[in-house]
Amino acid sequence: MIRSLAAVGAAALLSSFVQAPAVAAVVTVSSASSLQAALDTAVPGQRIVLTNGVHRADKPIKITKSKITVAAQRAGGAVFRTGGFELGAVRGVTIEGFVFDGTSSLVVPAEAEGTRITRNTYNGDKSGASLTVSANDVEVDHNTFSNRTNEGVYLQIAGPDGKIAQRTKVHHNYFYNHSYSGLNGGESIRLGYSYKQQLSAYAVIEHNLFDKANGDPEAISVKSSDNTVRFNTIRNSKGYIVLRHGHRTAVEGNLLFNSGIRFHGNDHKVFNNHVENTGDRAIVFGKGSETDSGPTSKLHDRPDRVTVAFNTLIGTGAVVEADTGTYAPKDCVFANNIIKGSSSKFVDMMSGSTVKYEGNIIWGGTAGISSGYRSVDPKLVRDSNGLLRLSSGSPAIETSAGTYSYVTRDFDPQSRVGKPDVGADEYSSSASRKPLTPSDVGVSAP
Repeated sequence: MIRSLAAVGAAALLSSFVQAPAVAAVVTVSSASSLQAALDTAVPGQRIVLTNGVHRADKPIKITKSKITVAAQRAGGAVFRTGGFELGAVRGVTIEGFVFDGTSSLVVPAEAEGTRITRNTYNGDKSGASLTVSANDVEVDHNTFSNRTNEGVYLQIAGPDGKIAQRTKVHHNYFYNHSYSGLNGGESIRLGYSYKQQLSAYAVIEHNLFDKANGDPEAISVKSSDNTVRFNTIRNSKGYIVLRHGHRTAVEGNLLFNSGIRFHGNDHKVFNNHVENTGDRAIVFGKGSETDSGPTSKLHDRPDRVTVAFNTLIGTGAVVEADTGTYAPKDCVFANNIIKGSSSKFVDMMSGSTVKYEGNIIWGGTAGISSGYRSVDPKLVRDSNGLLRLSSGSPAIETSAGTYSYVTRDFDPQSRVGKPDVGADEYSSSASRKPLTPSDVGVSAP
């Protein structure tokens, strides 16, 4: 009898499992209201898809469920003119493929950790930033930010009071055509704020393309500490990579055309960059309005202990320059760089600067420094991708000076072997790096 009852119970339990309705892995909806309803009942692992078309919502659509994907039917096909999304206290949410036009918006608040923002388009003027990230471990990839004319940044990395977003990854995005005409306030990326400069963000900004980044002299404005800016391409832009506030950021392997790098603060490493500026100011040691910035200062912090090494710098005029300020750069290093072009003074540093020069090659004009360089033709050749590389027999090959243990690869990146070569390129017959193009980044990129 006991066995019979047990068997009946097991059968009933099995029957209940068999009859339970399956949860759809993909739910497709056709309107903003139906999207909200689907999100309210979503379960982890679901993909909620909004069909193509122009959508308007009276207020942002709320996402309160974790570990779901909210996607357009086709990347660029579902357009929000009003509304957008509002994330709650969620984890692991992906927002994919939407166009945020008009007044529509998306903000990643501090409580929405592990969010991924991918293959979206942020078009036109917004109030404030086009996208603000305040949560930890957010990935922003393969998005297009375009055609903004007003004050405000494309991407703001922020954080709650007293903190900054941690470990943000920003890669393979296309920042295009920001034409704000004010003096400042139109950066493509602002990583932190001046009052957060002492906070370590550990962000990585890599493999992004900036074209016509003309909303501000700073295309990438770093205002926090301990970040990495690498392998980006900037062209046709007045915006530079600027370490405006903060310390210990690495700027590596970027390809800059008619742009440059400027820095303030302490203990940065600027290496393996290819900077081709038809004018001057490829590398700028920023002015010092104070010796060291306090946590709330907006003044310019003097560069201290910054190393600029293994870069290839092309231009005319003062290719390497220090902005005039109250305090000159202190205890910096300029080593194993190639400077080529034409100038009566390639290196023009502020009086009183303390910079160690070693292993540099300067060719085509007057160096502007008295030691730490050789005046020899580096024998650069332009490859099929438009980059200047070492040719065989270049005096730059295996002739670097000093020890820079963190420089283990060049701008391709390929490993540096033996004694590293001077400049951004390690001589090789198999290099294939090319500047990024619109087909490599943004919504439709692989």
